[in-house]
Amino acid sequence: MRALLTALAVFLPTLALDQASKVWVERAFALGESHPLLPVLSLTYVRNHGAAWGLFQGAQLWLAGFGALAVLGCLLFWRRLFGPHRWAPPLGGLLLAGIVGNLIDRLRLGYVVDFVDCHWGDAHFPCFNVADSAICLAVFALILLQWRADRAAPPAP
Repeated sequence: MRALLTALAVFLPTLALDQASKVWVERAFALGESHPLLPVLSLTYVRNHGAAWGLFQGAQLWLAGFGALAVLGCLLFWRRLFGPHRWAPPLGGLLLAGIVGNLIDRLRLGYVVDFVDCHWGDAHFPCFNVADSAICLAVFALILLQWRADRAAPPAP
């Protein structure tokens, strides 16, 4: 029960921040409008009709189905995916919030709202959002935790 409450304590505010930030961007910016924050960071309203880095453009139904299956898989195989580690509940909540945040966009709008624009001169990293950040952070942390666990485990005979 404690693990569920911990996961929800991360999931709900992350999902709320993701959705609120996207609504704000849609209301405050015209499509393609950009506002620099730092020399390497801008807020730029982009509609992503595909997946990461714009892959699979126009496949919203397939991407939504994949997102729904990812959520179902995370829930069904929670223990196997996240393990018994104390960081499993918050990282699982973070990962699910990211997946659900982009799934909501796909189902509600037919695209995902992206707006964080990292760049160096004319070279731009693909725009992303809070949900994408949550997914990447959770996956990176889970990989790091597994790597540390593997290094701490005694070698197999």
